[in-house]
Order: sequence, then C-alpha cells, then structure tokens
Amino acid sequence: MKKPLGIQTMLELYDCNVDLLDDHNFIQGAMMEAARRSKATIVQDFFHQFSPQGVSGVVIIAESHLSIHTWPEFGYAAIDIFTCSEDMDIEAAFQYLVEAFKSLRYDTRAFERGLAL
Repeated sequence: MKKPLGIQTMLELYDCNVDLLDDHNFIQGAMMEAARRSKATIVQDFFHQFSPQGVSGVVIIAESHLSIHTWPEFGYAAIDIFTCSEDMDIEAAFQYLVEAFKSLRYDTRAFERGLAL
C-alpha cells in the first residue's frame, strides 16, 4: 500500500461566536496557538481582514500549512491543516480551535494527498 505524501484535514466550525469570526487579531492569535499546540514548526503567517466582514489567513509551517476562512454572517469558519509530518498533533489543534471560536458543532474530514505518484 502506498504511503501518502501528506494528509489534508479539514475542520468546519458552525454556530461560532460571530464577533470572534470577524476579529483579525483574535483569529491570527488562535491560528498561531493551534500551530503551536499541534507541535508544528512555524515559518510565517499572513492574515487579511475583508470588508465588510470576514478574515482569511494562513500559517506556513515547515510541515506545510494551516489556513482559515471565516464567514461571520453565517457563524462559520473553514479551517484546513495540511501536513507531511506524522508527528503533528492535529487533534490538539482542532480541539483548541473548537473551544476558541466557541463552536456549538463541528465536522472534520481527512484526505490522503499524493497517492497517485
């Protein structure tokens, strides 16, 4: 059986605190903390505040990336962690983010990437 080059795990947060989903500084801090909790090696981050609302951002890590896109008007955030590391703790990052955004419900899905090589 082929080993994937990486795993892409998606977290969908529903019924979140609307104010937090539109707070650039909070989101940047939460994503950096999620990267630390996952034991990732942080390289750089970039976040953008949209008008009239919403934030998108990425934390580049040596193992790949964490990204987020928020829709405050729907109480929703889409979060992605892509990693080629078997040592990262994705679950710790996701549990932290569920609590940080005060999400009342969430869903996760994971996909193996790079199997067709």
